[in-house]
Amino acid sequence: MAKVTYNEDNIRSLDWKEHIRLRPGMYIGKLGDGSTADDGIYILIKEVLDNCIDEFVMGHGNAVDIEIVDGVVEIRDYGRGIPLGKVVDCVSKINTGGKYDSKAFKKSVGLNGVGTKAVNALSNYFKVQAVREGKTKVAEFERGVLTNDHKIKSTKEENGTIIYFKPDDSIFKNYKFRSEYIENQLWNYAYLNAGLKLNFNGKTLVSKNGLLDLLNRKVGEEKLRYDIIHLKDTDIEIALTHGNSYGEQYYSFVNGQNTTQGGTHLNAYKEAIVATLRGFYGKQYDPKDIRASIITAISVKVEEPVFESQTKTRLGSSDIGPKGPTIRTFINDFVKKQLDNYLHKNKAVADAIKARIEQSEKERKEIAGIQKAAKQSARKANLHNKKLRDCRVHFNAKGKKVSEEDRLASTIFITEGDSASGSITKARNVLSQAVFSLRGKPLNCFGLTKKVVYQNEEFNLLQHALNIEDGIDGLRFNHVVIATDADVDGMHIRLLLLTFFLQFFPDLVRNGHLFILETPLFRVRDKSKTFYCYSESEKQKAIKSLRGKAEITRFKGLGEISPDEFGEFINEDIRLEPVIMNADTKIESILGYFMGKNTPARQEFIINNLKIEKEELDEEEVEEIDEEKAEQLEEELAELEA
Repeated sequence: MAKVTYNEDNIRSLDWKEHIRLRPGMYIGKLGDGSTADDGIYILIKEVLDNCIDEFVMGHGNAVDIEIVDGVVEIRDYGRGIPLGKVVDCVSKINTGGKYDSKAFKKSVGLNGVGTKAVNALSNYFKVQAVREGKTKVAEFERGVLTNDHKIKSTKEENGTIIYFKPDDSIFKNYKFRSEYIENQLWNYAYLNAGLKLNFNGKTLVSKNGLLDLLNRKVGEEKLRYDIIHLKDTDIEIALTHGNSYGEQYYSFVNGQNTTQGGTHLNAYKEAIVATLRGFYGKQYDPKDIRASIITAISVKVEEPVFESQTKTRLGSSDIGPKGPTIRTFINDFVKKQLDNYLHKNKAVADAIKARIEQSEKERKEIAGIQKAAKQSARKANLHNKKLRDCRVHFNAKGKKVSEEDRLASTIFITEGDSASGSITKARNVLSQAVFSLRGKPLNCFGLTKKVVYQNEEFNLLQHALNIEDGIDGLRFNHVVIATDADVDGMHIRLLLLTFFLQFFPDLVRNGHLFILETPLFRVRDKSKTFYCYSESEKQKAIKSLRGKAEITRFKGLGEISPDEFGEFINEDIRLEPVIMNADTKIESILGYFMGKNTPARQEFIINNLKIEKEELDEEEVEEIDEEKAEQLEEELAELEA
């Protein structure tokens, strides 16, 4: 064994920017490419916005301008502006900020003076400008290094702070801002700060009714069992209703932070709802029946909150404040008093909730036997050997709880066919990536009841592999990735799987867990270099860079890609297209369009969305491809309608 030296030369001190760049996960969570809402590039935006929101909360400025073009972000508030003599320090010195005065910022969004420093260190280019009372100060940086410290000048601009940055593409590889995620992020700020105007790329987002507006936007045209209940008091606000779709929808916030991973406040809220409704109706309903189809939001304000990560996605605090009650007691007392009073005054709403609970109870008991038999069947099927190639994170756990960090890093690929699943299985990262292999095309479950989930072997085994029989709280994999060929069959399988998830597990999609794997259409190479291209334009660019002397291979299916090649684009450089449910997404309409009896429209959609690059083919070849597609589609659609 080689001798390892350990002396003074091995001890190294990092400055602030080196530490952030070496350990970015400590400051912004995971990196990512923008395909998930909690990827690092959105955390960078959040860190800047948090300061803008704090200015608004303190009574300074009622608007924030956000412009994002070609991967570059500019955010301007109309607050007091950073004190001009401290502009450079505030964006480049850790533990420097204006939030250490607990009296002024007791319930502030950000408290640790790290946010904009992390943005600065993780950006190719970063510029800060402060405007205060007719004077302005500008400083420019590259990867945290000060490159231009401008002198203070006179100006006629309004007071405020302007931050301009471009994320470092050597850290955030192939990153892409998705406006759907950003708009959702901004809407949350609007709901929690009534009257604040957020101007995003020409669109103004503003809310007058807080969480009531949030729930109205989330439910869209979904049929509700009763009008939304909206209750609030000092430091707490809730909005609640029940719909008709499967799953449970929760939106939780602490001091303006969207706690997507929940925490002590959300756990307390769930308990309080169950306890209050049991008490009101005088019956020990099963919690699952009370919460079935619930759509609700809660916002609380806590003094000096303790979050379980820098990105503040999960609350760990147990108390409202140093001298206040526990969070559990505070929330339970509020819900018990306010919700109970509301139900006594609104008999129609109380009757509607009771009817929904009892309907859920009836449905649950009807499928209880089928569900139990399905679980036993899944175990007997020896799932882990035949269908699921598990990852070590879960396989080695053997019944023990997997850490949240490991679960968040885990992925499962859903494939069809032995060749595709074989290639992915050999190429995957066995520590965090699993593979589930479908046998043929799954059932079209459009319009069917949840019994099909347990009676159909493929769906039964799939939900067992994901551990979502009782809802997505037990979801084993953070990324559920549909990996199918870019042809007619692959598109059809993709639609069938989307139908399954949207109809029976919409909260899995709504919470950002479902993705489509993007695989290259072409391989362009010469003796010295290889490019994997995902579009015709990328192919032409690769050919040009090789100066035309290139071998071009077009991949028609996943099974044609060797395991060695698969490893190139399902690990560090993986490209995932998220399945995003916007606030105006209408599940019933979508499923009716794709899987109902509108075959001409669906046929046109499938053909138009295939990744066939016709530009490279002559007219006769295009006609042959279209004829082949049409024949396949006729068979597929006949099968669907049968």
